[in-house]
Amino acid sequence: MPNPTVFFISDGTGITAETFGNAILAQFELKFRHVRLPFVDSVDKAHQAVRQINHTAEVESRKPIVFITLVNTEVLSVIQAGCRGMLMDMFGTFVNPLEQELGITSNHRIGRFSDVSKSKEYHDRIEAINFSLAHDDGQLNRDLESSDVILVGVSRSGKTPTSLYLAMQHGLKAANYPLIPEDFERRQLPPALVPHKKKIFGLTIQPERLSEIRNERRPNSKYASLINCRAEVSEAEAMMRRAGIRWLSTTHKSIEEIATTILQEISPERLTY
Repeated sequence: MPNPTVFFISDGTGITAETFGNAILAQFELKFRHVRLPFVDSVDKAHQAVRQINHTAEVESRKPIVFITLVNTEVLSVIQAGCRGMLMDMFGTFVNPLEQELGITSNHRIGRFSDVSKSKEYHDRIEAINFSLAHDDGQLNRDLESSDVILVGVSRSGKTPTSLYLAMQHGLKAANYPLIPEDFERRQLPPALVPHKKKIFGLTIQPERLSEIRNERRPNSKYASLINCRAEVSEAEAMMRRAGIRWLSTTHKSIEEIATTILQEISPERLTY
């Protein structure tokens, strides 16, 4: 049997439906085939979506799972009336009961990004992303005082993806700085980082995993050798201990877990962002 197909249908980007749906699907030891259908904001598009879902049901001989976040009642009615999938209506399940409990009507806004041009938070996030890109991998040491957090660690320990996630999801200006052999020889933090020690958070990783990652980039090099990785990780962790820097291992953690831990330590108020 093929992997079960899951549709995510929205009159916006579909990000909300997919994020929520994936959180639910993660509870099951199955691989799913994902199909996102964004911007289903008219009756014609709804009929097209119904045809695609029903065709999948026929070909696979089972109901697809369909997560929907649809505000337009006409569009929703088309999906509900014609779809041969298992419907998971997130607004119907959560928004409607909340309206009754709170005694008010929700704004029924299509998509969380519909009024983004007027959002200060959105523009702050764009600025944070630009900052993090400019300060990636120690490219720019100026303006570090404007950073919210500075990630340090050996090369390929997860600094760049974590920096970008913090910027994109939480609006943090996250710089990252690689610790290199010259830093280990001096046995102290790079001079550019010393004035900002309170903002520094360290990332480390198991040498075996680091060697695997580096071998994908530069196979059979000294840079990727297990001996070198062990030495670099050991020196980096010793440096962070001496400097009193908070740090964690990224070996078995997702970007989301890493970012949440950093937020708890550096900027807990951003957890409500």
